[in-house]
Formats: sequence, structure tokens, C-alpha cells
Amino acid sequence: MSNLITRDKKVCWHPFTQHGLESDPLAVVGAKGAQIELEGGRKLIDGISSWWAILHGHGEPTILQAINDQYARLDHVLFAGATHEPAVRLSERLCELAPAGLSRVFFSDDGSTSVEVALKMVIQRWVLRDQPKRHTFLAFEGAYHGDTFGAMSVGDPDPFFASFKPLLFDVRRVGLDKDEAIAALDDLGDEAAGIIVEPRLMGAAGMKIQPDGFLKGLEQAARSRGIPLIADEVFTGFGRTGTLFACEQEEVEPDILCVAKGLTGGLFPLSATLAREDFFAEFLSTDRSRAFFHGHTFTAHPVGCAAALASLDLIAQRDTPQLFERMGQRLLNSLQGLEGNPRVRNLRQLGGMVAFELCGDQPEGYLAMRSQVLRKVAQDNGVLLRPLGDTLYALPPACTTDEELDQIAHALHAMVKADGQG
Repeated sequence: MSNLITRDKKVCWHPFTQHGLESDPLAVVGAKGAQIELEGGRKLIDGISSWWAILHGHGEPTILQAINDQYARLDHVLFAGATHEPAVRLSERLCELAPAGLSRVFFSDDGSTSVEVALKMVIQRWVLRDQPKRHTFLAFEGAYHGDTFGAMSVGDPDPFFASFKPLLFDVRRVGLDKDEAIAALDDLGDEAAGIIVEPRLMGAAGMKIQPDGFLKGLEQAARSRGIPLIADEVFTGFGRTGTLFACEQEEVEPDILCVAKGLTGGLFPLSATLAREDFFAEFLSTDRSRAFFHGHTFTAHPVGCAAALASLDLIAQRDTPQLFERMGQRLLNSLQGLEGNPRVRNLRQLGGMVAFELCGDQPEGYLAMRSQVLRKVAQDNGVLLRPLGDTLYALPPACTTDEELDQIAHALHAMVKADGQG
């Protein structure tokens, strides 16, 4: 056992990890492009973009240069009562690029907090309107929006948040059926606060692609009832689904947009919650108590903003959404041979994501033990993959070469074969 892993086992507590069951973590010493390097020099292709965050590739030189240059100018300053060029410029760029109507940017640190901010904005706006009964959100089965308490509430509690159910606020949760969602919204009546949805592609739910027209139907229902629509694009934003934002695919213009992960190319923790001007206007007052009292120490971190600006430049120069679409199509073509396998169902692709389910006598869900076995199979084939229960998927960074894509496909084939022998 390496010295790094020995030391880790004494002091570290890893996320989403059952330390009593899982194998030792990978001892990672470096990363470049689409690959991570382990102790001893072995390399693995990062087939999941390190939890869907690395957009262009590890160690992207342009972003690293922007980070270093910004550190030399201004490392950090509070964003309450102060401002700086990177934050203002990034806000301007995001408002230009985001779906129409979003004109205000509230920065925070990660995806969970960007969602938390959105939920608090909606709830406080209803209070300011003298409608405090409007506190129930419409959300969706299998949804994942983060790990803070508001984000947990609107996410599906199973299997992650069951322990916290008594502390979570009420949510009306429905399946991916437009008519069911609209009926639930009407049933809530004057208790409906808003709708929150992961547009087009639900990641932690098992890379579920929503039915065509579903998202547009939600927008229309929300508009006609005066209910805000929150689009959680923490995962789907910045080209992952083949368009800059997944909302674009159905010409949806949300009231609030949450972004993180790929915002900085994955090289620096930063998130943002974009809102319409009418949201901002309702907090604007000479009465200080109407202010939005939320903030983080590192809100609008100058270095993170500089990284995000550099990443947005690269997206424009390289047409990153189209890169992901091409990559996804190549992976899909390489996996077509699995469609005749009785252990495989629902092979699908959206942008740079490909996924399918493994069938068995009894689907095991997210807590399936097979996941650990299959991770090892992928690593033995030179790829870092992390199945979502019965769902096998790949989502590599935009720099991934054709040869690396073919190796990812080979690893997925190997995982299916290994599962059939288990």
C-alpha cells in the first residue's frame, strides 16, 4: 500500500464513500488533458470529468495563466461593499450568454449553494409580496440538486438524504410527466412557490434524458400561473449537452439559472445564480430588512472569476458544445454493438454524455455493490468511470482524443462483459 493511501486512511473522510466496504482510493499525483496520473506513473483517462466538472481538460494552460495573473493583481476581497473587474466582467458575460431575461448575477461557491441561493430568493420574494403560504416547490423524482438543506429538500431523499427527512421542508415531487407536473402545480394552488428542474438531463438520477417538450411544458405552466421556474444547470451548463445551456434546446427562458462545475472549466470552485430583473427589483428598497441576506466569504472570488472568463473565451473559440456533441456521437457509435446484448438497455446519448443500464434478475439501484466491481474493471482498462448504480455512463472532458474515446468505449464493453460473468 502506498504511503499516501496509508496516511489518507488515518485522517481523511471521503464524500459518498462507505469506508467499511470500499476499496482504497486512487493515489493521484497529477493530471493533464483528459488523463490523471497515479503514484508509480500509471495513467487513467478521466471518463467522468472528475464529477462532471473538468470542461476543457486538466491543467488547461489558458485558464492556469488567467489564474496566476489574477493572483498577482488581486487575490481576494470581500464582495459586500466592494467590487472588482473580474466579477463585473464575468457578470456581464454571463448575462449576455444566458437565456434571455436573466440580468442579475449572485455569486457563491459551488452547485449546492447556487441552488440554495435560488430557493431562498424565491421564498423571500413571496414573503416580500405578503404571500408567505407559497413555500412548496414542485420537484422531480430522482432529482439531485446538492447537499445543503434546501438543495436536499428539493432533491429526491433516497438514497442520499433519508436520514434528514424530518428536517427537510415540504416538496411536491412527481415523475417526468408533463401532465402530472401541471396537475400537481394546480393542486398546490396558492401554496406553490416555484418549480425546480435539471434541464433535459438529470445526472445523479442515472443520466435520465427528459421527454421532448417536457421542459417547455414546465415553462409554459409556470408562466401562465405566475410561478418562477428555476433551471439547475450546475451539471448541464457550458456545453455538456451539445448547447451552451440545456435550456436552449427547447428555447426555455427560466426565471432563475444556477451554474457551477464547468463555469471555471472545473479548475476553481465558483458558482452563480442568475435572476431576472423583476426578482432583483422586489428586494430593492430603502428598507434594509428587504435585502437578500445571503453571502459567503469567498463570494465572487477574483481568481475564480478570472478562471471563468478564460473558460468562456475557450468555449467561444473552440465551439465546445459542438466538440461534446461530436465526442458523444463517436462514443455512441462505438457502443452500438451493445444494443443486442440482453444485459443492456436504453443506450442513449446527449451532447458529450453516453449512458445505458445494466439489466439483471433484480435491478439494485444506486447502492448496488456491482458498482465497486465495475469501477475496478474500468480502471484495469485504463479509464476512470463511476457507475450510478445500474447506470453505466461516460462524460469525458472536451480535449479527449479519438483514441481516448475509443479506450473509454472499450472499457464500457469490458464492464458489461464482466457484469455478465458475475
